[in-house]
Amino acid sequence: MLLLHSTLFQILFYLSTFVLMVLFSPVFLLPRRWGWWIVPFWSWFNLALLRFIVGLKVEVRGRENIPEGGYIVASKHQSAWETFALIPEFPDPTYILKRELRWIPIFGWYTAKFRQIPINRGKRSAALAEMMIAAKEAISEDRQIMIFPEGTRRPVGAEPKYKFGIAHLYRDLDCPVLPVALNAGLYWPRASWMLYPGTVLVNILPPIQPGLAPDVFHATLIETIETATEELCEEARGEARPSPLLADLRPAAAD
Repeated sequence: MLLLHSTLFQILFYLSTFVLMVLFSPVFLLPRRWGWWIVPFWSWFNLALLRFIVGLKVEVRGRENIPEGGYIVASKHQSAWETFALIPEFPDPTYILKRELRWIPIFGWYTAKFRQIPINRGKRSAALAEMMIAAKEAISEDRQIMIFPEGTRRPVGAEPKYKFGIAHLYRDLDCPVLPVALNAGLYWPRASWMLYPGTVLVNILPPIQPGLAPDVFHATLIETIETATEELCEEARGEARPSPLLADLRPAAAD
């Protein structure tokens, strides 16, 4: 049944995304802000599919920590889940994403329409400079820059590998960074077709205010996100049907 439910969701996820993109294509004639509601609607729709097909729910904590205006959201990256599920939590987010996504027909047009920030990861210094220009513009417009500091999805329990680019953003943009911990990888594993029922726990942590030295900030961010993520994974052991991936994780108490 897990395989059946996972397959059904995967099919509907891609099919509904395509249908919604075509159905809402007149948005390209509207100003960006007028058409933005389509993006959180897409997120809510997929979260509803997860809940009713897979039995995967979500619990978000720490919304009181979300500041006003422009800031950076630095999220743990374990799954495809957080690439869309975090969108409704913020008023006007812009993702930093790999440039190749712009080349996907229709989907790439939406990323351009809603001014997401592409980055050419093959040209590090030039990419960082271009990203910084776009990021400063987004912050000046009170938007939220969404970034996964590890750059790619990491398996649950894997050693963290945070890029230092987030520290450059923090220093140059001079704005708060909002750390986000989650355990989505327990239910929608990296590079896996299978999905598991349960409750994804998300913890929006207190913002790290500007003013720290980049290396101090970088270490603080890693410690903050990784500690909270480990706690959420441990909490998941108490579910009625814990994720089977927990069997491969060493309990924190054993350490």
